[in-house]
Amino acid sequence: MAEEGIKEQEFKTRVELIDGYSFRVEFPGEIGDILTDEPEPVGKGEYPNAGMLLAAAVGNCLCASLAFCLRKARVQVKGLSAEVCTRLLRNEKGRLRVASIKVVLHPEVDDLNKFARCSEIFEDFCIVSQSVRRGIDVQVQLEPPPGAGSTPSE
Repeated sequence: MAEEGIKEQEFKTRVELIDGYSFRVEFPGEIGDILTDEPEPVGKGEYPNAGMLLAAAVGNCLCASLAFCLRKARVQVKGLSAEVCTRLLRNEKGRLRVASIKVVLHPEVDDLNKFARCSEIFEDFCIVSQSVRRGIDVQVQLEPPPGAGSTPSE
């Protein structure tokens, strides 16, 4: 969700292998860590995987953007939930990819007139869904293990 007055911001998240395909995800500041895992048969499926976290991020951001808009419009938000349906498909190389994310929001509010205005504009303030829609520039750099020398691309 957009924060007023912030032109550019950066944060770092650390991901560390625990065992098998389980990872600890460390967030900046005092935010607690979370664990992730790949589903069976690759992992144990004990924790959410990256695709689930992406779906949760999209749903959470849309809910937060709608709640923000409604509260700015002085609408009482009595309840708000979302169902996020993520569809995976295999690409031409047989690799699984997130093909689509469908989010259905369920707000409970006290003012339907003000709700109508927010329903028209809230999506534009969701940084996650708008970024995913546009395609995010992902840059990957693989550091050689200690003692390995240079990478093949050097």
